[in-house]
Order: sequence, then C-alpha cells, then structure tokens
Amino acid sequence: MEKEVEANEPSVEADSAILVDAETGKVLYSKKPDIILPPASMTKIMTEYLVNEAASNGDISWDDEVTISDKTIEISQDYDLSNVPLREGESYSVQELYEAMAIYSANGATVALAEHVAGSESDFVDMMNQKAEELGMEEYEFVNSTGLNNQSMNGLHPEGTGDDVENMMSARAMAILTYHLLDEYPEALDTASITEKTFKEETANVLMENWNWMLPGSLEEHLDYEGVDGLKTGYTDLAGNAFTGTVEQGGTRYISVVMRTGTRMARFEETAKLYDYGFNEFSSAEVIADGETFEDVSTLPVTKGKEDSVPVSAKDSLSVLLEGGDAEAVTPTTTIDEELLNEDGELEAPVEAGTEIGTVSIDGQANSEYLKDNMASSQEVPLVIEEEVEKAGWLSLTARSVGGFFGSMWNSASSFVKGLF
Repeated sequence: MEKEVEANEPSVEADSAILVDAETGKVLYSKKPDIILPPASMTKIMTEYLVNEAASNGDISWDDEVTISDKTIEISQDYDLSNVPLREGESYSVQELYEAMAIYSANGATVALAEHVAGSESDFVDMMNQKAEELGMEEYEFVNSTGLNNQSMNGLHPEGTGDDVENMMSARAMAILTYHLLDEYPEALDTASITEKTFKEETANVLMENWNWMLPGSLEEHLDYEGVDGLKTGYTDLAGNAFTGTVEQGGTRYISVVMRTGTRMARFEETAKLYDYGFNEFSSAEVIADGETFEDVSTLPVTKGKEDSVPVSAKDSLSVLLEGGDAEAVTPTTTIDEELLNEDGELEAPVEAGTEIGTVSIDGQANSEYLKDNMASSQEVPLVIEEEVEKAGWLSLTARSVGGFFGSMWNSASSFVKGLF
C-alpha cells in the first residue's frame, strides 16, 4: 500500500523508500515500499538480529572464540569484497567479528558468525527465513547471510541455493526487521554508531571506517546528520546503492530505508530528505494526560459498596506523533472491560484504587499507515479506578435491601391506584 503524495512530501529519488516512527511503526512517508528489490549488505541487519538473539538466549557468548572454516578464510581474503582478513590459527571472538560486520560490512566475518550460530551458513539461511516469517516480513527471500550475489562467492555460497541468486526484500520488510532489532536489541546501535575502529591491531591491523557516512564525524563530513546512529549500507551490481538508517532527535526516533538510488552519495542525500521531512512536518503531542477523566465514562456504578459510584481516569499520559503536532485531530475513546461488571453494568465492592477496568484509545488517525496490521490498532493507555470503595456493612446492605423492597412496594401500589383512575 502506497500513500497518496501530499504537497509537502519530499521528492525522493530512489526506486523504493519508507520513513517510519520507530516507537509505533507508523509510516510517515512511503514510495513503492512493497516492491521486491535486492537489499545487498543491508541483509546483515538480519544476521545482526540473529547474533544478538543467540547471545541474549545464552546460545553463544560475545567472548566465544569462533572457529574459522576454510570456506570463511577464503571468502575473507577476497579484496574485491568488503572484508577483514581472517587467518587459520588466529583467535577471533564473536564481538570482534560482529564489529567487523556491523562497522565495515566484512563478508567473511559475517559468514563466520553465521556458522558459529547455526553450524553452517545453509542452516543459518533457514533461520533467517524462519525469523523473517516470525517477525511478519511478507516480502523477502534469504539465500545467504551477507547480501552478496551468490556468484560473487566463487562457488562458496550456501548449499541448496542457486549459483546466481541474491537476497530479495521490500523496503517495508527491511523496516519491519529494523524495527524489531531496535526494539529488542537497542544495544546494536552501540556498534553501528562507531565511525572507525582497528580490527586486530596486533596482526591484521585493518582500519575499519564505517560505510555509513551520515554518522557525525564520519569520512564524509558534509553528509553528517545530527542524531544518526545506524544502521547499514548496501551495494551490489543488481541492488545498486541502498541504505537503512536510523536517527534520533528530541526523543523522536525514525527508521528509514532507501533502495536503488543513483549513486553511493545519493543514498544518504535522499535519506536526509526523509529525515528533514520527519522532523520538520511531524511532532509529538500529548493527547491523553495522566489522570485525565472523560465525559463518556467519568464514573462507574458500584453495588454493595459504601459508595454508589467511583470515578475513573487515565492511568498514564500518551503522546503520539502527529503532522503539525495537532492534538485536536485525535479523539480519546474509552472502552470498559465488560467482564469486570455484573449483568446490570455495575462493579461489585470491594474495589481497589488503581484497578484497570478498560482502556482509553485514540481515534482520528484514519489515514495513518503502519508497518504491520497489528500496529494499526489505536494507541491506548489503561483506564483505572481512582478511589478505593469498601464493601458496605451488613446493616447498611440490609437497610438498602429493605428500603428497596418497600420502595418497590410503594411504586407498585402507586401504579395500581393510578390505574383505577
């Protein structure tokens, strides 16, 4: 689904592009986000995700010494590709190889990590495709861990994949993957934001300069963009130039993807257009205040309590990213959990203060688009009971019952008498 072009939207010179709010998955800009294109080395974002997941699960350790296969050594010695040289008998940790992959896009280091996590790159490719399905990425196909065209690997590509094939993915799928990486493993940015680092200073002594030239203090200072701290570039003959980036300013973080730009520089220049658009045209606005009450449900009736009703309010505040920051464009709507009420729509005492009895959600964003359908549900905060309501004593309940009985009798008698006339 591609949004209609608005007058103030940028003209992005890329075959496909997307800009997303990293907190909610709200799409702020898109251009043909679902066409399938090669992501090239942006593929390594999936490898980063799976390495972080394996470390988080305790399946591997960042300090693990990685066994380097003959295949990996051979790939790492190909200087037509981005690489750091790996040698037989040398000790390499997961952390060192991960840095080489994330900073310098080192392909041999990437294959070594894939083999360490899964046992073989072929099995790792299976993991990549399974994880993509799990994350809700609909347009993708992984054939290797690096993003290279298999032909570039000179017969060393994963078994079971074609000789002349390449990973394929949409900009939306790449944004979904990046959303999950940042949400689940935000520490990945600690490495992605390193502008340069020496790999194995005592032996290889390779200065790894980050290919992300939007990083402050990068190789190309004129491309620096305040707040950029990730994520991954990509280039192959088939893919052209591509870039998945992320930027944070003033508490707002964006994820961007541009695919098939004209030049290596252009992928950053087009990304800057997206960031300018995001920061200039959108701002966060508080649409629900902590403790706010709402006209449609300001109180709820209580039965068997010392009080007949209890006030309810929003448990938390909620801010959303809006074009122009116009908070009046949205309307809070309350929803009560009917399972907490009796058949007469009442709470039954005793009732504790702070009990969640529903939600307050945000309407008025009908034209909003999200990365995945399950992100499109209105943002919400809990609706809670403000005050404790104790259960009424036996005498009080009896008095109410008797009063109710005689009140009912009086109403019946009154209706009877009126009926005579």
